[in-house]
Amino acid sequence: MLELNKSGTDRSEPGRLPAQDPGPDAAPDTRPAGDSPSSGPDAAADRVPLRPYLIAGAILCALYFLYAYFQYARFGSPSWDLGIFEQEVRAYAGFDAPVVDIKGPGYLILGDHFSPIVALLAPLYWIWPSAESLLFAQAALFALGAVIVGRTTQQILGGRSGLCVTVAYGLSWGIQEAVKADFHEIAFAVPLLALVCRALLLKRYTAALLWSLPLVLVKEDLGATVAVVGFLLFVYGRRLQGALLAAFGVAAFVVTLVVLIPAASSAGRYDYWTKIDKNGEQDVSMLDSVLGVLDSSVKIEMLVFLIGITAFMALRSPLTLLILPTLGWRLLSQDSNHWGMVWHYSAILMPVLFLALADGVRRSRGSHRPWLASYAKVAVPVAVAIAVAMTQHLPLRDLLRPETYRTDDARSQAARAALDAIPAGSRVETDITLMAHLTSDRTVYWVGGAPGTAPDIVAINLDFGWSRPIQDPVAYAEQLHPEARYRLKHRGGSFVVMERTTPEPATIPGVRGD
Repeated sequence: MLELNKSGTDRSEPGRLPAQDPGPDAAPDTRPAGDSPSSGPDAAADRVPLRPYLIAGAILCALYFLYAYFQYARFGSPSWDLGIFEQEVRAYAGFDAPVVDIKGPGYLILGDHFSPIVALLAPLYWIWPSAESLLFAQAALFALGAVIVGRTTQQILGGRSGLCVTVAYGLSWGIQEAVKADFHEIAFAVPLLALVCRALLLKRYTAALLWSLPLVLVKEDLGATVAVVGFLLFVYGRRLQGALLAAFGVAAFVVTLVVLIPAASSAGRYDYWTKIDKNGEQDVSMLDSVLGVLDSSVKIEMLVFLIGITAFMALRSPLTLLILPTLGWRLLSQDSNHWGMVWHYSAILMPVLFLALADGVRRSRGSHRPWLASYAKVAVPVAVAIAVAMTQHLPLRDLLRPETYRTDDARSQAARAALDAIPAGSRVETDITLMAHLTSDRTVYWVGGAPGTAPDIVAINLDFGWSRPIQDPVAYAEQLHPEARYRLKHRGGSFVVMERTTPEPATIPGVRGD
């Protein structure tokens, strides 16, 4: 897979293309003419073994999955997203429309985010019908990105740089925070963007074009990133390919946001526009959004650490342009969750930045500026040191703590007892704590998000963090569903399970009759 378009037909243009032009700082190439046939990317690829990177990737995959699995086993999911994506994959696995009842009864998820590539997980789900399969898939995709990034770096820089960058990428804060945030569709974009950048650096321009096309199926905003790939191809001399790809990316971006998502949405629109033009209930003009892109120290900190993890060498590479579309919508957003270093939003930037690091070091090694040439020699070790130092404040550090592996504490035992009290096949309304443990064999609703459905079970964690403490759980369930009556079925620790005592409604919102 990594050798797509290895035939070299994209590298037949005479002269040096801007993609690998070392710029005015570079020293002249003094190699004998006879050396050039053996010094191209294909020859470098032949000299770089794949096995060490597969071993490193397997280790990283194990670390990522270990962390995600024990977070799941301790009922520590940080959001409802894992449950949402399992409902989506479960629907695809059953050859059904991707309805996600957690977002609302009968909610078609393609009207929220356009991520049909998630359907590729259906075969894995046939074998392993659990949220854990999604966590494993994400761990494998992130680790695959490390294999691509590391081996490409080795081909470009030589020495031990490849394995060093594999470690720096694998421990990068963007990847670690994404692992902590459970599964998200952007996991597919990570290896795809690594392959795009690899192809650009190795002058495999048709491969870069082909690897970028599936990005429009990962998430709606990535059409803009595809357009930037087209721009780079145009600059690198592949003008027709670049222009066509840029046009495709822009068209995919517009059609997805203006046509496809509204067509699938019950509201008939793309809801996330409000992240830019509204701050709470207050309207925000586009001009104010643009002027406010750097109005927070959180945003500035994120930008500094994005470039800082590459020892600032990514700034020497045009590949860094590929991060601008994602950064653009995040900085324009009024939602503070998009600004910082937590959640999964920065994961897709990591392969781009670390391959930009490799490109930046290559461009700087022969610089006529002595300080830059000297710094290029140590930039990769500096990046590794930064990644290792930051890890003491990042999620994977928890793997060194014994309590991470304890799943028999009182809270976890109480949660499992609550799960046992909920019959398979039932319709359950619950909060985040139990949600992803129920979605494999129950119909699951978000608590308070399923009016009129009268679910069979209402299961809540009283310690979830409610705005007001729930004193009478049964009364709370009947407040949510005045059309039904409930009784207490199970209570253990902070977990309460209530079952409906009145007949099921003849019609249930979002549920089609046979």
